[in-house]
Amino acid sequence: MPRHRLALAVIVSCQLLLGIDATIVNVALPRVAAALRFAPADLAWVLNAYTLAFAGLLLLGGRLGDVLGRRRMFLAGVLVFTAASLAAALADRPGWLLAARAVQGVGAALASPSTLALIAGTFPEGPERNRALGVSSAVISGGASLGLVLGGVVTAAVSWRWVFLVNVPIGIAVAALARRHLPETERHAGRFDVLGALTGTAGMVGIVYALIRAASAGWGDARVLAGLALGAVALAAFVAVEARTAAPIVPLGLFRDPRRAAGYASLLLVGPSLIGPFFFLTTYLQQVRGWGPVATGLAFLPMTGGLFAAARIVPRLLARFGHRPVIGFALAADVLAVLLLSRVGAGSSYLLVIGPLALVGFGGGCAFVPMYTLILSRVGGHHAGAASGVLQTMQWLGSSFGLAVMVAAAGSAGLGRGFVAAATLAAAALVLQMLVLRPNKKTHPDGRLRAGGRERPDGPGHPHEVEQPSASLGG
Repeated sequence: MPRHRLALAVIVSCQLLLGIDATIVNVALPRVAAALRFAPADLAWVLNAYTLAFAGLLLLGGRLGDVLGRRRMFLAGVLVFTAASLAAALADRPGWLLAARAVQGVGAALASPSTLALIAGTFPEGPERNRALGVSSAVISGGASLGLVLGGVVTAAVSWRWVFLVNVPIGIAVAALARRHLPETERHAGRFDVLGALTGTAGMVGIVYALIRAASAGWGDARVLAGLALGAVALAAFVAVEARTAAPIVPLGLFRDPRRAAGYASLLLVGPSLIGPFFFLTTYLQQVRGWGPVATGLAFLPMTGGLFAAARIVPRLLARFGHRPVIGFALAADVLAVLLLSRVGAGSSYLLVIGPLALVGFGGGCAFVPMYTLILSRVGGHHAGAASGVLQTMQWLGSSFGLAVMVAAAGSAGLGRGFVAAATLAAAALVLQMLVLRPNKKTHPDGRLRAGGRERPDGPGHPHEVEQPSASLGG
């Protein structure tokens, strides 16, 4: 197997591990509550402790990879995540498990941004990187549905502790293979932005906490409002700090390119259409239709199939049609699929769900890859981790924001209203992308802009470098 493929196999193995962990714990929660005597109000923190630590530290994790080396941070994150998984499996009281889950989130935040940054550094811009990003996108999202199946099987067949123990041998194997097959990236010496790390982490934790709580307590809850206010103040301070420091956690120049900024915003807006089916349909199939956890997990296989089909076809679509038509088609398909899911009711057959689920997976897969390439293209090597960290933060915020918005929209009216809200946000992403990716400006399959449809030679070493309307970030 060529070296690049081995590196990709290691990277996506880590992404699969993290993707599975995002959902495998959900179906085990009743057994966890009974074994460790969790109070009902505290049980949700088995999920929330991980979410807060992960989302809060993603920006920091991305920058640490740029400064200290991405393979180094990838390894550190995988090992921390693996050790915390073992600790979670051995927990004998609620506080122990919650602490272990928070440390799992820390490990995931260290490793996850480096996965996309390593892909960007290993594969050159163009079809090769597009294929790698397609596989990566499918594995991340497919891991979530696989986690539901594994969680049900493992919990029913063995014990809830195995939803954490399965991470241990996989994590050890990924770490061992990473040392052999992942290239180390250049370290960039300089002062570390401590104040930026503190304000950025505080801001993200405040916002994510508020979104998590809003999903159950509503938007008028005092703690939700306090979390939003504190998060907004901390993020405003973060932006002020980043504008003045010489080595920021998030270089604000990342947002000067309108296509990159629109890509970040679109990932936030599309999040609800992808998290919605997992949350609402899992509840619907188990509580309304009476399905077991294993059958419920298997019900999401059409979505996984759509994601993997998109991973295979989207590089060819980009090469033939360019970014604007592919993103337009993908987001339109996503809107249509979510609107079809809004018709699902108490008496609906599962046959009404199969097609929309597959279309959600296919549309999401076709949308993510071109948006990833637009975000990661023309980013200097010393900023790739930061760009990846912001990318994954937007995705994670989109999931938390989407769940809160959909639950609020559904209210007592049922899940249909929640899916309509998700479709509305996805439609907003579609409009934003169509406004930014103008039809008279063509993009290469690697995401670089071809101004006026003409390439310009840039010397013998760079025969296909093209005009860039906004400042590049070095490298």
